[in-house]
Amino acid sequence: MLPSSPTPRFLLISVVLACAASGVSCSGLRFAHLDRVRELQQSERRPPAEQVEAAVGLLARLLPSHSASFEFRVISTEQCGGKACFIINNHPSFDGEGTPEILILGVSGVEISAGLHWYLKHYCAAHISWAKTGGAQLSSVPYPGSLPHVPAGGVLLQRPVDWNYYQNAVTSSYSFAWYDWERWEKEIDWMALQGVNLPLAFTGQEAIWQKVFQRYNISKSDLDDFFGGPAFLSWSRMANMHGWGGPLPQTWLDDQLTLQKKILSRMYAFGMSPVLPAFSGNIPAALKSKFPSARVTHLGDWFTVDSNPRWCCTYLLDASDPLFVEIGKSFIEEQIKEYGRTSHVYNCDTFDENTPPLSDPNYISSLGAATFRGMQSGDDEAIWLMQGWLFTYDPFWEPPQMKALLHSVPVGRMIVLDLYAEVKPVWINSEQFYGVPYFRCMLHNFAADFEMYGVLDAVASGPIDSRLSENSTMVGVGMSMEGIEQNPIVYDLMSEMAFHHRQVDLQVWVETYPTRRYGKSVVGLQDAWRILHRTLYNCTDGKNDKNRDVIVAFPDVEPFVIQTSTASISSALSSKNYEVKDASNDAYEQPHIWYDTKAVIHALELFLQYGDEVSDSSTFRYDLVDLTRQALAKYANQIFLRIIQGYKSNNISQVTTLCEFFLDLVNDLDMLLASHEGFLLGPWLESAKGLARDQEQEIQYEWNARTQITMWFDNTETKASLLRDYANKYWSGLLRDYYGPRAAIYFKYVILSLEKNKPFALEEWRREWISLTNNWQSDRKVFPITATGDALNISQSLYLKYLSNVDSLKDGSFRMFTSF
Repeated sequence: MLPSSPTPRFLLISVVLACAASGVSCSGLRFAHLDRVRELQQSERRPPAEQVEAAVGLLARLLPSHSASFEFRVISTEQCGGKACFIINNHPSFDGEGTPEILILGVSGVEISAGLHWYLKHYCAAHISWAKTGGAQLSSVPYPGSLPHVPAGGVLLQRPVDWNYYQNAVTSSYSFAWYDWERWEKEIDWMALQGVNLPLAFTGQEAIWQKVFQRYNISKSDLDDFFGGPAFLSWSRMANMHGWGGPLPQTWLDDQLTLQKKILSRMYAFGMSPVLPAFSGNIPAALKSKFPSARVTHLGDWFTVDSNPRWCCTYLLDASDPLFVEIGKSFIEEQIKEYGRTSHVYNCDTFDENTPPLSDPNYISSLGAATFRGMQSGDDEAIWLMQGWLFTYDPFWEPPQMKALLHSVPVGRMIVLDLYAEVKPVWINSEQFYGVPYFRCMLHNFAADFEMYGVLDAVASGPIDSRLSENSTMVGVGMSMEGIEQNPIVYDLMSEMAFHHRQVDLQVWVETYPTRRYGKSVVGLQDAWRILHRTLYNCTDGKNDKNRDVIVAFPDVEPFVIQTSTASISSALSSKNYEVKDASNDAYEQPHIWYDTKAVIHALELFLQYGDEVSDSSTFRYDLVDLTRQALAKYANQIFLRIIQGYKSNNISQVTTLCEFFLDLVNDLDMLLASHEGFLLGPWLESAKGLARDQEQEIQYEWNARTQITMWFDNTETKASLLRDYANKYWSGLLRDYYGPRAAIYFKYVILSLEKNKPFALEEWRREWISLTNNWQSDRKVFPITATGDALNISQSLYLKYLSNVDSLKDGSFRMFTSF
């Protein structure tokens, strides 16, 4: 490897706008301690050679054919003008195939990796997404020896803000719950390519807590009731619940700690700054009995059916108790001891969906101060990173309470994640978090569900607007989704915003997106994506997008409760403003519709018309299946409303026919989903079982995996979980094996009600579908882990069968084909 070069000469091209460029303000306050920690992180990074090695390893995994085509070097921030940056140059020593063609310089392994991604994306028209969403499109990258040159002076990109954050406190359960090292390695590679330098690192913390609580005579059996099961750890960590899905085997604790060490080692090798957890006051019940004089608050219920103490109502150690800081200090110190180092940034969310017992600002302030003292006692340089979801979710947090928490620590010692800023920004109505630094984040997804949805315009402009606003306290950007592996266009754009100094021209960006994603320029697909940008990816109604399609979130109400009208059904098919009348009196939670569904069907028609040109592309097949799924799911919602309308008009013939039609659609949709690896139930279940050491654990882990995506939490024989279907999934296997049979039970009671001229048997329906669910949770049926069928042919057939004449719904007539 060649030694680092002196400060390079570079060309500042149009896609890169430094802070001093004309018309761009350098608004934003500096925070002394944040600057100090940033410098400390830089000084404590792994040696340059190790960071280069990490980037070289990434390249070998991503594009092994071009391992010799690139050279990487770590340079100082001074060589980048005092900022974090990467520089792309034509290699001065290029001498034909087999010698380096492109030289990428960066202040860390992350910057180098982001520079590699930028080059592949903008000079080779390549595309990188998660494997389940189609993976990387690299067929457009020229052969070694013929890579495109960059402008003669080189290309420099400086970060406009220091940090690029990644994850949500619950992503570790909704997406990462069953990751082994092989899958984690791919995820860390993805992070590096997107320029993520501040990822959460929550894996294995239960083993650390075990070591800490042992000092207080808390046994493994005491902790069995404290930790949640593998698929529910996020919520036991946040004191929402305890014990659900557990107990955790000791081998799980040990294996996850070993895994965490590998994760941290790789993150540090890239020059990332992993965020570790901190003590929030959440304690096992046994600690209260062992320290009876400790000041402990018994928190309220969080979504159990009947406030069941077996799972709910956790214990919070009061901030004023001396044990609070002591435990907080021990937890930080134990992590540093176990892992050998820290990045000095710690996440803690004391009241995430748990309302404080007192609204007194002094109490709130004391809690915040004690929480921070626990961190600082273990690490004098500590920074508290806090999710700002509580300020969006809970009306408890009025300005006095919000200020009390934010100002409970010295300014610059806390960073707030404006978690849902793309839809419900808090910074703009809180005087920039009352002077506290924050990251502008994109939440986007709830519970890793499937919905083609986004607010691309807000993503392209929001971070810039926040950073350039008057007295801005924004110091970073972030992706804070609850679940990953969906809507790759959204994350492709948001990851770029870590490097853009001005708003992105979305018209141009979207026009080039399908060429990068599919590896070929197809005008018809560009037209389709323009439509999708204006519809699915242009939600402006400010509503939470939580998928409540009937197939995956079936209503648990009797039919007369559900509001229907011919006008509402027609508008859902042709209008972007569909709303059911009297929704406030409707116990059925209406699916979210914000776009012109006919326009989306036209986009699907373009996919089908031009799909042959790119049908060998996994990225195209993923998008085709997803778009067909989206259209069919909304169509199914309207079929369901027609069933309810027929029930109300006592039309048993129509109801019977449409119920069969609905169930046929569910099975056809399952077949469609089976045609791409990104829509299979099998991998989720098999990865859960893959972490087990014996059959008992295999059964437990599979139950966790099945439960999270169906009932989620506790139930009785006739009361379903309040969180049922929250983590619903459009996965092949799940539709045919669970969602379809559940709908069939409901339809059975609908038809019986009409046949016997009796009220809908609501309790009997509930008893039967809850039994179905509980049995499915405990089932051991094995599902495929590889795709089957031709996605393009299946999508074409389903379009002809269901969507080629959607206007027929408006007058009540259906064109139904009896064969597929």
